[in-house]
Amino acid sequence: QVQLVESGGGLVQTGGSLRLSCAASGRTFSIYTMGWFRQAPGTERESVAAISRSGGRTYYADSVKGRFTISRDNAKNTVYLQMNSLKPEDTAIYYCAATSELGFVTGRGRYNYWGQGTQVTVSS
Repeated sequence: QVQLVESGGGLVQTGGSLRLSCAASGRTFSIYTMGWFRQAPGTERESVAAISRSGGRTYYADSVKGRFTISRDNAKNTVYLQMNSLKPEDTAIYYCAATSELGFVTGRGRYNYWGQGTQVTVSS
């Protein structure tokens, strides 16, 4: 099993920045792609960004391209999401996810490990 714990959420004004962290523990050797998802009230959980095991491949949702950056430190078993130029529509619970599926995957249903989520609120 793999456990994921997010941190770094909070309240920020429009245009501000936050950095989310997600620390993995347990059978971390089995982790391939890691990703960030978010869910606002009344909406489905959506993919925000993903990064391959080596860090050589990344994916971003169109809504965050140019503003968010995903990175990972395999020595620390941690993935990060740097969020800049935040907008009120970025307000959501942000979830870290990991998959033991080989290769680079982005679909929500293909992740088998999830964190408990961290709240990000952007005030206008």
